[in-house]
Amino acid sequence: MTTDSATGDAGARDHSPYDAKPWVASYAPDVPARVEVPEGSLSHLIDESVRTYGSHVALEFFGATTTYAELGDQIARAAEGLRKLGVKKGDRVALVLPNCPQHVAAFYAVLRLGAVVVEHNPLYTPRELRHQFEDHGATVAIVWDKVARTVQELPTDLGVTTVVSVDLTRAMPASKRIALRLPVKAARSARDQLTTKVTGTIRWDALVASRKLKASYPRPERDDLALIQYTSGTTGLPKGAMLSHGNLSVNAAQSRAWVPTIERGSSVVYAVLPLFHAYGLTLCLTFAMSMGARLVLFPKFDPDLVLDVVKKRPPTFLPAVPPIYERLVQAAEKRKVSLSGIQIAISGAMSLPQSIVDLWEQKTGGYLVEGYGLSECSPVLMANPVGATRKPGTVGLPLPSTELRVADPDDPSVYRPFGEDGELLARGPQVFSGYWRKPDETAKVLTADGWFRTGDIVTMDEDGFVRIVDRIKELIVTGGFNVSPTEVEDALRSFPGVADVAVVGLPHRRGGEDVVAAVVMDEGASFDEEAIRAYGRDCLTPYKVPKHVVQVDELPRSIVGKVIRRKVRDQLLAAQH
Repeated sequence: MTTDSATGDAGARDHSPYDAKPWVASYAPDVPARVEVPEGSLSHLIDESVRTYGSHVALEFFGATTTYAELGDQIARAAEGLRKLGVKKGDRVALVLPNCPQHVAAFYAVLRLGAVVVEHNPLYTPRELRHQFEDHGATVAIVWDKVARTVQELPTDLGVTTVVSVDLTRAMPASKRIALRLPVKAARSARDQLTTKVTGTIRWDALVASRKLKASYPRPERDDLALIQYTSGTTGLPKGAMLSHGNLSVNAAQSRAWVPTIERGSSVVYAVLPLFHAYGLTLCLTFAMSMGARLVLFPKFDPDLVLDVVKKRPPTFLPAVPPIYERLVQAAEKRKVSLSGIQIAISGAMSLPQSIVDLWEQKTGGYLVEGYGLSECSPVLMANPVGATRKPGTVGLPLPSTELRVADPDDPSVYRPFGEDGELLARGPQVFSGYWRKPDETAKVLTADGWFRTGDIVTMDEDGFVRIVDRIKELIVTGGFNVSPTEVEDALRSFPGVADVAVVGLPHRRGGEDVVAAVVMDEGASFDEEAIRAYGRDCLTPYKVPKHVVQVDELPRSIVGKVIRRKVRDQLLAAQH
């Protein structure tokens, strides 16, 4: 079935200039205007790759490899293990894992049962995890053994009854596992970073020792819910974006269509982005698995680890963020490692400086293009063409089967002409159905005729290229992650002596933003920036902790008393100059 769900009478009644899809003429050669939504689920997708590419390497981790046939076997066994634990269709299963082969197998095993994956950052604090577990209600969690205690210590009223612990080192080559057991300080330190002993859990190895799930067990369908991806959305605390099997599988298909020069069955994709993030989940995991590619997994970004693999097998496709490209070039020059052979790199999550593009393409001989997406859109909405028609400084063109328009932020039914600022609206088969158990929040961002309000102010030129101007939303984008100012403010407000706080993002010289807090202290209380930041580190994931804390006498407020973060940001910027 063809997927141009963005067409139809409802959205075309005003005959806006965007209905003509001018961006299609700017596509690179062989990129289609539309793609088909796969009829089946992500479970069908991975099974097709197992059948087609069974003997090919699917996963590589510190040199250890897993073929597609072996991965399919692990998925079937893990699914049966989860079924015996009582997991059934519609149940939420929490994954709290870094990038590793077990993460991939767990993801597809949960989906095979028709259950719903909920991805979590394994570095989250108990406070951050509690909010999300309260919301989604998962009773089974598959977690990295290093953070198993954090999940075990969540309040019993959250209902987590079963924790499956994963030892990352079990997926490493035997030689590396032996080296980690050596009685030397370096080995102990490396081992302690990767694994720890835990009690009261079910070991992943025991789970996958089960028999295979029967092939006759009913599979999920295209429109079934596959993933709850937490995002701060346009405002407030994180909300769970509901993404179906169809949303995720078509976004992988759209991404494949965008890079027609990448061959199925022989490409190499590096997962330096975390799979628990929407960006890494689609452009690394589902993209690679649907291509029959070799997915090289890195538990965290380490330039030296990446370069060790580059020397043996450079990536065909490398999704990342600007600082990663810059650090790789610097490390490669220092180690005298050639980056040539890296064909296509796509950058997202923050603006991409042209200087990094020039440097990267000079060193690799390949392309580095910028794209754009949101968790609510699975996440990719647009990207620059991989070719001569790209436009630096823009986030590119809508992907196939995606329709965009620029509208009046106060009335999304009124479009703005090409070249004028307005709110970006999107519609397409990758757009989510709403926020988990939050119909009021959903109604704020989805119009009656299916347009998603992104909250970003953009312009689109007559060729269809989009340039980001500003954000309606007040999210802070740092290191490729969204940070909710409200969440950080709530944490810092409980620090003794802090009367009030406003958190904003200030531009970082390498792109993205720094989290900065402006605090008003109680009368007589002393201001200690480092103490406040240390307190933040106890409550928040490191990337959410303010880079700077600034004392101010008062915070600007609206007539109803609401802090105006925009003015706070302007004042802090002015103070820098």
